[in-house]
Amino acid sequence: MRALQWHQVHAWRLSQHGLTPRFSSQDLTLAVTRTAGIQAQVMSAAELAMCTRVEGLFPRDVQSALWQDHTLVKTWAMRGTLHLLAASELPLYVAAQDWQLTERWVKYFAEFGLSRAQQDAFLLAIPYVLEQEQRPLTRLELADAVARHTGIAHLRDLIVSSSWGTPLKPSAYRGDLCFGPGQGKTATFMTPRRWIEKWQRIEPVLALQEIARRYLWAYGPATTDDFAFWWGCTKTAAKNLFQSIAEELEEVEVEGWHAFALCATLPLIQTVEPAEQIHLLPLFDAYTIGAPRDCEPLLAQAYKRQVFNLQGWTFAVILVNGSIQGIWHSTVRRSHTVVRVNMFTSSTASIRKGIEAEAERLSQHFEKKVLLEYA
Repeated sequence: MRALQWHQVHAWRLSQHGLTPRFSSQDLTLAVTRTAGIQAQVMSAAELAMCTRVEGLFPRDVQSALWQDHTLVKTWAMRGTLHLLAASELPLYVAAQDWQLTERWVKYFAEFGLSRAQQDAFLLAIPYVLEQEQRPLTRLELADAVARHTGIAHLRDLIVSSSWGTPLKPSAYRGDLCFGPGQGKTATFMTPRRWIEKWQRIEPVLALQEIARRYLWAYGPATTDDFAFWWGCTKTAAKNLFQSIAEELEEVEVEGWHAFALCATLPLIQTVEPAEQIHLLPLFDAYTIGAPRDCEPLLAQAYKRQVFNLQGWTFAVILVNGSIQGIWHSTVRRSHTVVRVNMFTSSTASIRKGIEAEAERLSQHFEKKVLLEYA
């Protein structure tokens, strides 16, 4: 069993996430491919997560990648939550999710009175309507069009009444639907197949194995339970998945903690150079969500509920050399932005200097002066 040190693991994860060093502006999509997706439940946080990882990136660049260049796509993915993914990799995630392997969607739609034939008609109608309209549709517009096309009147209420968009998730998992540019606070939907011309078909098992590899490249070493939480599958399914690529894995010990790493990453983990680094990561950041949660060297368990509350909220965190050492939040004023910092333990002069440097980066992002406050 290979022995690793936590400073090696932290340095490896930071490098994989484009946090140390950051990706160049020419490599914008690396921020989503190397992290295996950026969570986008809060779009402003997703934009900040991208800008934190890519040197010289601004929110408008992320919007251009989504709505003009179509190199990124916003859709429902892991854990049924919204993510930014590389458009070129959407077929991989669609194959890995392979929603048809589960009966839960059949049961879900049956609860709303839809027969199997009506379910099939609904799923086929989504891409047809979006393709015919050739423009982003609001939820109401999509609901009206689907109801007209299928002749199933109550599909309109089903689509409109769900504030979380649950009835549309199977279409997203099939690659038939993604988000379009917002109209104020109103979401719109498009079909990504219009601009992904070469849709590579991948066997679901092979796709899921590749997702496991990507997770371990970004967040490893990790346990099967860690992957199960991140992907949103059962612990048994995660164990079986890791077993299917067992020849590529090695069990490691990180100062008494046991987990799995890809064999190919171990020489890199052992040689990456640690550096004194401070990072302010936004709400729902991929680094915070994806890394193992029950490791004291990553996050002292006494402060776990300050980072992850029981309502599913993931707060903005302060990383000190890859370890979560505090939280922060911002308040935007007319002329400036206030960033309030709450360190879990007393901070040193070097940590405060690092926080000030991060605040300067935030001022560029917000395009407003940032004033720091310490709790």
